[in-house]
Order: sequence, then C-alpha cells, then structure tokens
Amino acid sequence: MMFEFEQVSHTYNKVKSVHNISLTIQAGEVVTLLGPSGCGKTTLLRLAAGLETPSQGIVRMDGNVISSPQFLLPPEQRGIGLVFQSYALFPHLTVIDNVTFGLKKKTSEAVRKALNLLAELDLEDCADSYPHELSGGQQQRVALARALAPNPTLILLDEPFSGLDSRLRERVRDQMLHVLRERGTAALMVTHDAEEAMFMSDRIMVLKNGREEQQGRPIDLYCRPQTGFVAEFFGEVNKFTGTVQNGQIETIFGHIPAPELADGMPADIVVRYEGLLVTPNQDGVKAYVMESHLLGRTSLVHMSVPTSTEILHLHARIPGLNSLEPGTEVWLDMDHEQTFIFEGQL
Repeated sequence: MMFEFEQVSHTYNKVKSVHNISLTIQAGEVVTLLGPSGCGKTTLLRLAAGLETPSQGIVRMDGNVISSPQFLLPPEQRGIGLVFQSYALFPHLTVIDNVTFGLKKKTSEAVRKALNLLAELDLEDCADSYPHELSGGQQQRVALARALAPNPTLILLDEPFSGLDSRLRERVRDQMLHVLRERGTAALMVTHDAEEAMFMSDRIMVLKNGREEQQGRPIDLYCRPQTGFVAEFFGEVNKFTGTVQNGQIETIFGHIPAPELADGMPADIVVRYEGLLVTPNQDGVKAYVMESHLLGRTSLVHMSVPTSTEILHLHARIPGLNSLEPGTEVWLDMDHEQTFIFEGQL
C-alpha cells in the first residue's frame, strides 16, 4: 500500500467538510475523487498534499504517518507532485526552467531528463519558450512535466483539464495517462466530470457532502451503483416512483423485481437514457416523439407517454442519425441491465 487515508475527517470553521474517509492508492494506480462542487474533493487533495491537517484520522505514505491531528509532515518533504487547476507556471521562466525549478540539483543529467520528459509530452520544441507563448494545452502539459520532474511516486491532479475545450481535453488526458503509465506514477485526481473519471481511473470514489457514497472500479460504479445519487452522476436518467408489492414494483413497462425492498416501501426506478429502447415491437409501451436532437454518434429523443393518470416525458439516447419526426408513434422497451431500483422517500 503506497498511500492511505484512514478514517480521515476535516473541519473548516467548526463545520465538518470531510467525514470519516478511508481510501488507499496502490503503486502506479490512478484513483479519482468524483463529485459535485463542495463535496470535499479538493479538501482531501489538500490533506494529501499536507496543505491541511486532519481533525481526526491518519494519512500514511509507504506505511509512514505523514498527517494526523498531532503531526503534519511539511508538503516539501512528502515527495508528492501537484498539478494545480490554474497550472501556476512562473511567467518569467522558460519552459525548461519551470520544469527544473523544483529539482534540488540542476545538473546536466537532470536537465537532460527534463528535456526527455518534455519530449514525451510533445513539448521538446517549447523548451525555450515562455508560458504566455503557449496554448492552454501546452501550459497544462508543462505543469505536469514540472510535477513529474522530481520522479514522485504520487502526483495530485486538481481538475487538470477543466480549462481546456472538449477536443483538446480528450487528447491531453490521453497523453497524460500514457505518461503516468509509462513512468509507473500513481495519481490522485479531482474532477466533477464522470466520463473523465471513468477514462482516467483504475478506481473512483464518489463523494457527496463530504461523505463517501461509493468507491470501486469504473464498471462497478456505472453498472452497479449503490445509490440513486451515484447512478445519476454517471449519466442522465429517467426516473419513476412506485411502491413495492409482493417483492416487485408495477411500472408502465410491467413488473420489476425488487427483492431487497420490503413490501409497502416506496421505491425509485432509475433508467439511463441509453437504457430506454426505441423499438418497432408493438408489444412495447406506446409513445409519441416530441423532438429529436442529433448529437453526433447518438441522437437524443424526447417522448411523451400517455397513461391513465398522467403524461410522462421520457428521454432516450439512441445510436446515430434518426428520422423520427415530432408526432411519430414509437414503442418503448426497457434494458433491465441499465435500470436500477433504490429505496424511495416516504
């Protein structure tokens, strides 16, 4: 075990910002803290960096205590790299000087290794440039190179791609992940972007109000969410409510098994947009297209479903281009693999 939070809590001005968090990071592993703004992600990153002291619990690195309520190893003694959201490059230094800034010995060998690192990040032609002469993506990669130059075993990434446009973000994070894997560097990353977390991570911890909602591999969180909050964070959903009767819930799509919920208990049925299937099968649920939007690889279809008591508005994400005009009659089915049942509110 390379890095560990053990039952860590933190308090700002008598308000608890992080509640009893336990998390381990193994050598070479990329772990992401995922959640909305204010959920405690950045606080945990600052606790890892040594910029905050836990109010309870222990932070360990390589088995050694580096933070506790009684002890704080200074950030500069932790051997941890940090990439800030703002990049925080020194404007008066060239790229190579920025990258080698944190090295204790700036020998010719150290400079050579720094240049090799720039080459890995496709920045070899920028070594003598200044930050203001670089694009946002280049500045982001310089910040990564600076954090990696001292060969840390762990690097902390604070929403590193948030300032990049979507196309550039995809390229840069792919390149960053390749470099981390090549060097065997572990990473703890903060993001509020679920797709980004799934792309980058070996494991993800989802946070809500400073508490852990769920942690595990991306496939576990996407396919086996333990709460409605986690299910909704990993993609847009349709939501129904119902009541458990005889171990199942009656819906417009038929009865759905709910063996873990007691009879009489309210339940939320969550169906991902891509789990709502538009089918020619006229045995399905009849619906009418309200509008359709081409999104590139998929189309998003808005539909109305008249029932005996109300008109439901549902959304389906279907592959490719479609020719569903408003008013078109369609039939719907539900993919049970992308349908989740959770205890509802009384």
